[in-house]
Amino acid sequence: MVGAGPVGLFSAYFAHLHGLKVALLESLPELGGQPAALYPNKVIQDIPVFRDIKSFELTEKLCSNLSDDTDIYRNYKVENIIFDNSHFIINDDLISKTILITTGNGAFKPKAFPLAVPDNIESKISYFVKNPQDYQDKQVAVLGGGDSALDWALELSQYAKVSLIHRRNQFRGLESNVEKVKKNPKVSVLTPYLPADLTENSGRCELSLKKVGTDETNSFIFDNLIVAYGFRANNRFIKKWGIELENDLIKVDRKMETSVKGIFAAGDSVGYEGRVPIIGIGFGEAQIAITSIMQTIFPDKQLTIHSTSI
Repeated sequence: MVGAGPVGLFSAYFAHLHGLKVALLESLPELGGQPAALYPNKVIQDIPVFRDIKSFELTEKLCSNLSDDTDIYRNYKVENIIFDNSHFIINDDLISKTILITTGNGAFKPKAFPLAVPDNIESKISYFVKNPQDYQDKQVAVLGGGDSALDWALELSQYAKVSLIHRRNQFRGLESNVEKVKKNPKVSVLTPYLPADLTENSGRCELSLKKVGTDETNSFIFDNLIVAYGFRANNRFIKKWGIELENDLIKVDRKMETSVKGIFAAGDSVGYEGRVPIIGIGFGEAQIAITSIMQTIFPDKQLTIHSTSI
């Protein structure tokens, strides 16, 4: 598997159920993908079985399911894949009969804060929150209007006084979280505002905000700024492996096979009409892909498709 986010981890577990030998390749130093690296304390509410579960808890459970003989390669970037004599050769040092791509949104980096940041308060600007407790009793600004901004505002409100700043009056996140934010006495919602200037004030951040559509500006002082404008993801590097993309997503058939025979894909790296980009969908795609891989490697074998078979 190329990619060890939630879908990659589940794929490795499901492959083991079928007796497949698995090598799990992850470009990051830790397993769990974006949820683990960017928002470990985010509460996820669309995973089957769990009413809600935090990202780090999901990662821990998925990792605990891995077989002891799973070969895990961290900090491993797949540079090239070559097909040779019925096998794929990865980076000239790994050989596999089939490949499953579970890279999610691929390489990612945060969208930058749009203003110049004085050097002496650069450490006060963050793009994700790993330890909300670090903000205990602070005045914190969260900038953004999507799910991450709402999640971080709610999480941080348990420790800090939070101002949620967005350029529109409407938010793009789950409506239930929007309502929680609006009812939270420790979260002030500042809309519609755009950052206009940032200066240092006695070691703190003085942020000037311009009200959209007017000449009105207001200044606020914060201990920390959390920039939640989203992340730029990139899976286009997969194209150099000869795999067909459509709108920068991997094109697959109903067996989750890509345009290259023997290479399959599952999760948010995949695109097809009607697909919903949530982890639960990726889990189902992983089961389809692993079943297809078994049929490719063992075409004459009678497969047990699911664990409840009689």
